[in-house]
Amino acid sequence: MKLTTRFQLSAMMFMNFFIWGIWFVTMGTYLGSKLAADGVQIGLAYGTQSLGAIIAPFIIGLIADRYFSAQKILGVLHIAGAGLMYCLSTIDSFSSFYPVLLVYMVIYMPTLALVNAISFKQMHNPEKEFSFIRVWGTIGWIVAGLLIGWLALEKKGSLQNTFLISAIVSAALGLYSFSLPDTPPPKAGTKASFGEILGLDALGLLKDRNFLVFFLASMLICIPLAFYYQETNIFLNEAGVENAAGKMTMGQMSETLFLFLMPLFFTRLGVKKMLLIGMLAWVIRYLCFGFGDAGSGVWLLYAGIILHGICYDFFFVTGQIYTDQRAGEKIRSSAQGMITLATYGVGMLIGFWFAGYIAEYFKTAEGHNWKNIWMVPAAIAGVIMLLFLLLFRDPKNNQSK
Repeated sequence: MKLTTRFQLSAMMFMNFFIWGIWFVTMGTYLGSKLAADGVQIGLAYGTQSLGAIIAPFIIGLIADRYFSAQKILGVLHIAGAGLMYCLSTIDSFSSFYPVLLVYMVIYMPTLALVNAISFKQMHNPEKEFSFIRVWGTIGWIVAGLLIGWLALEKKGSLQNTFLISAIVSAALGLYSFSLPDTPPPKAGTKASFGEILGLDALGLLKDRNFLVFFLASMLICIPLAFYYQETNIFLNEAGVENAAGKMTMGQMSETLFLFLMPLFFTRLGVKKMLLIGMLAWVIRYLCFGFGDAGSGVWLLYAGIILHGICYDFFFVTGQIYTDQRAGEKIRSSAQGMITLATYGVGMLIGFWFAGYIAEYFKTAEGHNWKNIWMVPAAIAGVIMLLFLLLFRDPKNNQSK
């Protein structure tokens, strides 16, 4: 790959995730403090990510894959997104905020697949090259969190500016996208079936009991995952942790480190142990949050944040590799799409709603009873881990397809 192309793709990835990270982490804090939203409403707001993930395959399958170049669609979506982000920075009621956010997430979530498609098109060896491009997305998320701390947006109570910053960068990426390498529609002139778009032609994999157990565990583990994305920033701010958004970037730093160590661990541990370690990390993380505080127990809070690298990489990245191995060449894309729909779509949609309900249930006059809140996802993750341990057989000892 040419150096100029590598730079173009890295900048694209950086901005695409910066746009998301600058407002998503602190949205719960913003909604609670500025728009007087309750826990259930905050859950609904975060659930727009899942609704966007459910709708995204239709946009990609029906439009991007067949009619227009990926970089042009990316540009149009981000220019439109810039206008919606600006609107969100000015809205002062949840009833008006929610529908605008929903429309935004419906047009943002397809960009995650588009930036991957643009990147893969330029690569000769994606297995070796992609991680060095994708890591710039994680760096973009980290920089977004650090910028919130540097500007003291949480401390000053001016988190509406996160949406404004996102709007500016989104407009810049929208214009920049038209200069990216051409990525023509790969399926131009063909028709897509409803089942193909949703990845339903991969449903045959569920006949394998082992893959079915993995599939259900992946969907269910997204319920405790939603607690982290939705409630952690609110929790850290109520606990008195300064620059909470900046501190949370330690999770993405950990994710980056473990992403590069994944091949080593995968070779030595195998699928089942990797997945179990990932689920165990969820349990430990929430126990750390439940028993930590901003004083002498602050190290527990930091430990819970840093565990994000193991929580995410060991389960979700391993799961993507396992899915790829089981699916094979013919239904590879459909299988990955089916897993994405089940996890980021259905699983996290349930998780965001449930997390909001639990947070509202344990709300107090002073804030929340966070110890009780964090015990819920810890228990859920623990039960899923035990069931997975008992029901999933290591692929090394399972030759059935």
